[in-house]
Amino acid sequence: MNKVVAGAFALMVLSALSAQAESLDELYAKAKTEGALHIYGGGPARLYEGWIKEYEARFPGIKVTITGGYAGGLAPKIDKELAANKVEVDIVTFQAVQEFVRWKKEGVLLPFKMEGYEALDPRFRDPDGAFTPLGVFAIAPAYNTRLLNAEDAPRSAADFLKPQLRGKLITAYPADDDATLFAFYTIVKKYGWGFMDDYMKQQPKFIQGHLGVVRSIGSGESAATFDMMLHHTMVEKSEGKAIDVAFPTDDPLPIWGQPAAIFKASPHPNAARLYLQWYMAKEQQARIGTWSARGDVPPPFGLKPILEYKVANDYAEIFTNQALLLDLRKRFEHYTGEVKTIGGIR
Repeated sequence: MNKVVAGAFALMVLSALSAQAESLDELYAKAKTEGALHIYGGGPARLYEGWIKEYEARFPGIKVTITGGYAGGLAPKIDKELAANKVEVDIVTFQAVQEFVRWKKEGVLLPFKMEGYEALDPRFRDPDGAFTPLGVFAIAPAYNTRLLNAEDAPRSAADFLKPQLRGKLITAYPADDDATLFAFYTIVKKYGWGFMDDYMKQQPKFIQGHLGVVRSIGSGESAATFDMMLHHTMVEKSEGKAIDVAFPTDDPLPIWGQPAAIFKASPHPNAARLYLQWYMAKEQQARIGTWSARGDVPPPFGLKPILEYKVANDYAEIFTNQALLLDLRKRFEHYTGEVKTIGGIR
């Protein structure tokens, strides 16, 4: 073995060793000296508050702050921090996987393969550990159980065109919400753009964000939607709300892994690693209320493993195709008009 090969081999060994995940105790010892953690999270900040309290109780001495919002606002905020060399965020998570792919290409993410990385399904994890799938989400039809019987609940896109549902349907704006755009485009790919012409004749309501959708269905203001975060439906149902999921019999469920990442310039990288390793452990993943990307964690609510359903898992391919994405946003906005219900996400 010559010196060049020997040196390269040594570097490979050191790289492999450095990539091995440290234990929670080892990470906590480092994170405690940092004393803080700042998370930017997609959606309302309140969605994270329960986990934050648990984390702070489990690891005293680390104060966590959370900034909620939409990817459309959080991503530019992070880009400005990066450009100014004043990064405030430690962990970011939202559904806009295209931003994580871009940041990885720009070399600003800090790869981290936590304990249990090998248990993550390769169809959801990043091969280099640049970002971590916190959970696997799905969009599925949902309906108000006081307004519709189970046998009358719409389960396919075609069912949503029935005359009795006119004026009783709701979704988020597809041009504004990536998950909703994914759901709409999955339907359009199967049924064609003519579906949108027919759907708009149903006089549907559009609102900003899925929180408004679940509230509208749960209250009975709207009867049904094909644009519901499935875990929101199941949680509301488990709490006794008049809402249920209507699994499609033929149409695919749009699914994606929700990524999270740490930045190389994050001010509290060890607290961020600690959070991810703790949150991605089997004990926590079994309680997240949606499917885990880990193959050793059972599905939630007695459901089947996510990939045993008929699914559309091409979210990343669609949202990293900028030309396609711009065209889709423009076409869907032509149908719905501009967002009119901007009012925060709490």
